[in-house]
Amino acid sequence: MPRGYWVYILASQARGTLYIGVTGRLAERVAEHREGRLPGFTSRYRVTRLVYAEEFNDVNEALAREKAMKKWRRAWKIELIERGNPEWRDLWFDLHLA
Repeated sequence: MPRGYWVYILASQARGTLYIGVTGRLAERVAEHREGRLPGFTSRYRVTRLVYAEEFNDVNEALAREKAMKKWRRAWKIELIERGNPEWRDLWFDLHLA
């Protein structure tokens, strides 16, 4: 079974502070952000709401996508989020229902 890699976006609130990351273990990584176990940006600015996640089979593709998205204008990031999650729901809860 191929391992999935995820590019994800966390937000402090709807249209708030954004953070883009990449991981091979999405649920565990988001839990670390939510519980403040990762010192730094997300902990400091309380960026804990999972608002976007995109899965890749290849780690290099995921890393390239993350790097590209980090260079995007803020408006493009918001558009990407709102295309799939217009209410800015916390998708964290969906991870545990699947």
